[in-house]
Amino acid sequence: MKTSAIIVAAGQGVRAGGGVPKQFAMLSGKPMLAHSYAALCAHPAIDAVLVVIGDGQESLLADALGEVPFVIGGATRRESVSNGLAAIDAERVLVHDAARPFLTAAVIDRLLDALDDHQGAIPGLPLADTLVSAAGELVPRDGLTRVQTPQAFRTDALRQAHAAWPVDREATDDGQMVRALGHDVAIVEGAIELEKITHPADFEAAEARHAAQMRVRTAQGYDVHRFAVGEELWLGGVLVPHSHGLSGHSDADVALHAITDALLGTIGAGDIGMHFPPSDARWRGARSAQFLEHAVRLVRAEGGVIDFIDLTIICEAPKIGPHREAIRANIAGVLELPVNCVSVKATTTERLGFTGRSEGMAAQAVATVRVPG
Repeated sequence: MKTSAIIVAAGQGVRAGGGVPKQFAMLSGKPMLAHSYAALCAHPAIDAVLVVIGDGQESLLADALGEVPFVIGGATRRESVSNGLAAIDAERVLVHDAARPFLTAAVIDRLLDALDDHQGAIPGLPLADTLVSAAGELVPRDGLTRVQTPQAFRTDALRQAHAAWPVDREATDDGQMVRALGHDVAIVEGAIELEKITHPADFEAAEARHAAQMRVRTAQGYDVHRFAVGEELWLGGVLVPHSHGLSGHSDADVALHAITDALLGTIGAGDIGMHFPPSDARWRGARSAQFLEHAVRLVRAEGGVIDFIDLTIICEAPKIGPHREAIRANIAGVLELPVNCVSVKATTTERLGFTGRSEGMAAQAVATVRVPG
């Protein structure tokens, strides 16, 4: 059975404050929307992910996720989900709110398993707080559940529910719409990580909750290239004037290669040669920045947050000092980090070894990354 996921991200997020709608605001190192998008894309049972955004939010989506499938939503959440349903081709569908960023694979598994015997399934958590009515009367908690998303459905059942729902009545939950047709909707165990982010204080709580579940990993990268006449010298994505350049299959940017290997190491993803083999003609003369961008995408797909990069360039010449800040700024730009999170140092080998004889250049990088525990 083909399964699609719809992320509803069309709201304006005015209660959260900030300069952009909350689904595009930064949270734990990347836009809030990017967390749930990555989790849904990474799940092996999900074949396609569609994002529903508000009119005029196209550039915000591109900045957050790049070029991804999307449709424009409506004036209400119900209309936005309907627009998403019209654009998918799958037997099963998950509908998720972007304001619940920390989605776990275990919740998705429980929802899809429940669809074997039900037309719909929703995650929920039991209530822990005492409830009272506006008049101060105690409301029994027994049988009450805090409903979360994503919610999973047989696509035909959800489409029928949307078609039958009165246009003058709003629905904030797709499960209630499917139940209104008489279908059985299962309740599966939700997750505290799926708490909805609505107000500014929710961002702080989500950051703290996410940080508590992260582990710090550190990995090292090392690279060497020989000098050659007639080649350009690229260091950290910056063209450095020199009598010799570095020879390699790509642009031989020894600094970016070392950083790429360090980042790949933090998630156990091998080395640069595994992803961009020198035997592949596609990478002849390629910009090394695209190798680094690839490593960044892999780290973020694992839910990782890049905290710091420490780079040491080893050579007798040219002098790195005059170019240090340009190299720092360029690396920080590729990694989408503040410049003060990138350190660039240079040293010599006191004329010992191949670098001391000016036969080539080496670079060593250390990456510090937080990944989910």
